[in-house]
Parts: sequence; structure tokens; C-alpha cells
Amino acid sequence: AGSALAAQARYRCDGGTTLVARFSPPNLQDGRVALTFGDGRKVTLPQAPSADGGRYVGAGIEFWIKGRGATLTRGGASESCQ
Repeated sequence: AGSALAAQARYRCDGGTTLVARFSPPNLQDGRVALTFGDGRKVTLPQAPSADGGRYVGAGIEFWIKGRGATLTRGGASESCQ
């Protein structure tokens, strides 16, 4: 039943990256996001502390959501995503 409450969102970033983010249910103690990129690559990131929004970090990637937008950072380069 918990997985039925997970949220999913599609993002298009200003650098050309497209991805689908599937967020763990809010009642899960250890939050995470599963990202599926347009090229088929998949990665799951654990939630990290954040003063504002939802921040997920791991595997050299940071995905930080706030409201309806997000910032994707990989290899030191950031893209704004909607």
C-alpha cells in the first residue's frame, strides 16, 4: 500500500536532459528518489538534509526539488528543470 502513495513527476531541463522522478512515499523513514533519464539510465538517490525543498544526493548527482521545479547537478554542472 505504501508504494501506491509514491509520487511521480516528469522533468525537462534547460540543458536538454529529460527524466522521470519517482519519489518514495512521504511516510517512509528513509526517503529516496528513483530517477530514470531519457537515455534509459537509472539511479536511486537517498534523501539528504535540506533547509528548503527535497534534496537527494548520491552517485555524483544532486537532485533538489522546490515547488514544481528542480535543479539537477552532475559533474559540477547544474541544470534547471521544470
